[in-house]
Amino acid sequence: MKKIVILGSTGSIGTNTLDIVAKFPEHFQVIGLTAGTNDEKLEEQLRVFKPAAVALSDKPAAARLRDRCGGASVNILSGPEGVARVAQLPEADLVISAIVGGAGLVPTLSAIRAGKPVALANKEPMVMAGKLMQEEARRHGVRIFPVDSEHSAIFQAMEGHRRQDILRLILTASGGPLWELSRQQMQHVKPEQALRHPNWKMGAKITIDSATLMNKGLEVVEARWLFDIPPAQIEVLIHRESIIHSLVEYCDGSVIAQLGLPDMRTPISYAMNYPERMPLEVPPLDLAGIGKLTFFRPDHERFPCLGLGYEALRIGGTMAATLNAANEVAVAAYLQEGIGFLDIADVIRTTMDAHAPRDVTTLEDALEADRWAREKAGMLVRTLVR
Repeated sequence: MKKIVILGSTGSIGTNTLDIVAKFPEHFQVIGLTAGTNDEKLEEQLRVFKPAAVALSDKPAAARLRDRCGGASVNILSGPEGVARVAQLPEADLVISAIVGGAGLVPTLSAIRAGKPVALANKEPMVMAGKLMQEEARRHGVRIFPVDSEHSAIFQAMEGHRRQDILRLILTASGGPLWELSRQQMQHVKPEQALRHPNWKMGAKITIDSATLMNKGLEVVEARWLFDIPPAQIEVLIHRESIIHSLVEYCDGSVIAQLGLPDMRTPISYAMNYPERMPLEVPPLDLAGIGKLTFFRPDHERFPCLGLGYEALRIGGTMAATLNAANEVAVAAYLQEGIGFLDIADVIRTTMDAHAPRDVTTLEDALEADRWAREKAGMLVRTLVR
């Protein structure tokens, strides 16, 4: 019986993880759950799975939950410090990190420092402080298992092979809902259009990242640190069908790919039960029915956010944390219809241009860059709104 903690249990990754737990109760026990503000959904989850502890980063939401669940045998914590405490529960065998955005860095690093293996579903902690996270994982003797479908695919394609034989990592991208639009057409795209992803059901923030291709920019940074591969050996390929989740090319010309229908339960379950696989009730992959798989090179002119990810890696240090924070601010403003779709990349670019990067040797280095970038990007957004 593996005891698990889920950071971000009310989001899409968290709910898919709990679906797996419900189907395999003999394999998993939930002992900790955390969320941001969704106290009602967290209440539903704690009544079903009966964890020992839960936390809401929003303190008023935690107070509401305590009012309703005062008689339940669960420790209800609050604030970022409460989320970090749940991430460090001594009984935990695995911590699944699925908090959206930079808010996931502190609790994920807290879990690693407590000696807990981490199944990492959110890109941002590795983007903000990937080198530091891997150093801490080695220091505490724990592994970081990728959950993101692309990185899980690479992880699976690397199994049983020598790292020194790798020629390229090829991350695939669906191209999002706006792939066919011209740059001029993108000027008028409203959030409801950008949120209509053709293949995946995801949260709003990551869906907009898919529309701008920033999700691939972030994934390139994450792949560099997850797999210790130089940026020059990481490429992106547009694959509209989202059947090939990523590929690894070796020095002898062999290319190994991981295929499957777009269902996050597959990479989640693999990380949860590694190295064993679980019999999931997912539809079989019917390649004959699909008929063909298509591939395109990324269009950096229409989708500049991908290039910003590579640039952040090239510059190094705190630039990736700056990239991530500026993106979060810009996407939030776009979802509120305060700025236009093309303004997202402009806000990120201007914020990066104004940043003086330094090495990330401590958690505070990453957090300070994050704070500075949010303030700078916020000022730029307010200028655009005016």
